[in-house]
Amino acid sequence: MADEAVPSASQSPSSTSSAPPLGHSVIPIVNKLQDIFAQLGSQSTIELPQVAVVGSQSSGKSSVLEALVGRDFLPRGSEICTRRPLVLQLLQTKRKPDGTEEEYGEFLHLPGKRFFDFSEIRREIQAETEREAGGNKGVSDKQIRLKIFSPNVLDITLVDLPGITKVPVGDQPSDIEARIRTMIMSYIRTPSCLILAVTPANSDLANSDALQIAGNADPDGHRTIGIITKLDIMDRGTDARNLLLGKVIPLRLGYVGVVNRSQEDIMLNRSIKDALVAEEKFFRSRPVYNGLADRCGVPQLAKKLNQILVQHIKTVLPGLKSRISSTLVSVAKEHASYGEITESKAGQGALLLNILSKYSEAFSSMVEGKNEEMSTLELSGGARIHYIFQSIFVKSLEGVDPCEDLTDDDVRISIQNATGTRSALFAPEVPFEVLVRRQIARLLDPSLQCARFIYDELIKISHRCLVNELQRFPVLRKRMDEVIGNFLREGLQPSETMIGHIIEMEMDYINTSHPNFIGGSKAVEIAKQQLPKVSLPLSRQKDGLEPDKVPTSERSVKSRAMLARQANGVVSDQGVRPVADVEKVASSGNTSGSSWGISSIFGGNDNRTSGKESFINKSFSEPVHSLEQSVSIIQLREPPSVLRPTENQSEEEAIEIIAIKLLLRSYYDIVRKNIEDCVPKAIMHFLVNHTKRELHNVFIKKLYRENLFEEMLQEPEEVAMKRKRTRETLRVLQQAFRVIIS
Repeated sequence: MADEAVPSASQSPSSTSSAPPLGHSVIPIVNKLQDIFAQLGSQSTIELPQVAVVGSQSSGKSSVLEALVGRDFLPRGSEICTRRPLVLQLLQTKRKPDGTEEEYGEFLHLPGKRFFDFSEIRREIQAETEREAGGNKGVSDKQIRLKIFSPNVLDITLVDLPGITKVPVGDQPSDIEARIRTMIMSYIRTPSCLILAVTPANSDLANSDALQIAGNADPDGHRTIGIITKLDIMDRGTDARNLLLGKVIPLRLGYVGVVNRSQEDIMLNRSIKDALVAEEKFFRSRPVYNGLADRCGVPQLAKKLNQILVQHIKTVLPGLKSRISSTLVSVAKEHASYGEITESKAGQGALLLNILSKYSEAFSSMVEGKNEEMSTLELSGGARIHYIFQSIFVKSLEGVDPCEDLTDDDVRISIQNATGTRSALFAPEVPFEVLVRRQIARLLDPSLQCARFIYDELIKISHRCLVNELQRFPVLRKRMDEVIGNFLREGLQPSETMIGHIIEMEMDYINTSHPNFIGGSKAVEIAKQQLPKVSLPLSRQKDGLEPDKVPTSERSVKSRAMLARQANGVVSDQGVRPVADVEKVASSGNTSGSSWGISSIFGGNDNRTSGKESFINKSFSEPVHSLEQSVSIIQLREPPSVLRPTENQSEEEAIEIIAIKLLLRSYYDIVRKNIEDCVPKAIMHFLVNHTKRELHNVFIKKLYRENLFEEMLQEPEEVAMKRKRTRETLRVLQQAFRVIIS
């Protein structure tokens, strides 16, 4: 009785005609795709159009599905019955020529076996559920796939999901509600899934679990159809008219009301045919439902579901075809990257040679910026090398002031140390050379650091080459990394040696004749302009006179004496010499006032015959009293261990300091530009380009050996598993693509 056919249960009046049923062209396509992708299980990433049935426990979901099929075939009970997702495909068939009907079911896990007895279908569902979820109310997310072939159904695909429960029973975990909700959301959150939200009429619609979880997945209500069950057991004096009209909680796809078989009807084996007749009688006997014929009854629900599903499939089908096509290309590429297993030595040698050649080409392409997989999110390959040269190395050198760690006292000490035991007549060249060499030497460390940066970048580039192809050969990958690492280190050494030579060349020859060098005369001229126009006090005044009371002739002598270093050397600590001595010194020294400094920098006369020396020699050549008559009463103090110049700085020293710093900056800029140009060239020649030219030859020399083939081309088990999995996925996608374009 329970398995009796129901010719009119879910069939529209016109379905018996020769016209093809609604959705006959598109729903079978989706059904085939579902069967194909079911082979991949949870690995499938393609979202197919489907209708998911959600609701709380005992809301009447199973009764609705059985009414759509017209058969009793689902597990029943007062507790949770649906414990695994049941994918139910309803497929309309034609009646036989003699008018008889053939209805049967098929499970995907039992291919080729037809179940004509629907009670056996129920038992198989129960057995398959217990095999996966256990026999004590456990829940599993692994699907059961069932096809129902019947002339009394419309083409619909439904997914019956476990009912939402609050209290765990049996073997159910304490968080059973959260787990079931997570399972339901994994189906209904995808835009390709329609939601059939089942709510009993004898409960408050505002508290419906089905509508609440559907609202989370479909907040705009574009994909949700409301099903109001158990209309016949509502409280007396109440009805569901406003619910069906969407006046309580509106849904864009509307509501359909149905009358379920009661548990008593099921126990008495009341057929679904009789239940549908009773349902029709119920709606006709209730005037409140007049005008709502398209929203009442299981036949209308089947028709509405079929129409909505067909339209939904037509909407998503173009995008589905595009996703299958793009996924097919991606998986085919991944499968190709795993290659095929090669056993022969000749095949292994050819494979290894091909990998080494492709690796060398990929390395060069990444350095030259010709890589096909060029990133659009960040700089990579050769662009990073150029960035290091120009934005890190060059800009860092340009930001250095050669005099930032050089104080005026440092320059004064250098000048005085360069004079040795004698006072200098001119500003010596030695301090300039000593100081400029010190600044040039500072360029060595950043230059070597730049070479190390480029070495690190080349290592990174080597790690990005043929990543997918070499995944299957970890031993070969390791050997190649060792070879290229050693090769790059060998290239780094001559680069660093050349950089050291470049710095040494700059230090060994200070080219003060360089056309861009400022020169001594120009430096002195600028120094005098920069010197503050403040008169420096003399250490001792002559004859106790105030400076403004000294005769004009003597003041002029003082001025010449203070600037004596421009002509003669160091200012004496013994005060201003007599006019006659000064004139004598001036007449015997260099008479050119513009010859400040030595010829190589300052362009002056290199006449070192000093009038001061004559004056000193003359003073000490005078007669000296005998030792007995000249007993000394003057006690000299010992010189300190560390001697520094006096705090008072003369005008001449100020000019010298400014001039030396100007010369340092001028020559440092010349050297810096040379270094900025030569160091990148040295690195490119000895390290980068040398690696590009010789990498393939080095690989052949180090790795292409027949006794190493088997070891280096050994695959790990996980790669073999990935190859097998991608091969299966590729086969499934190819089947799906043929179905969708046919």
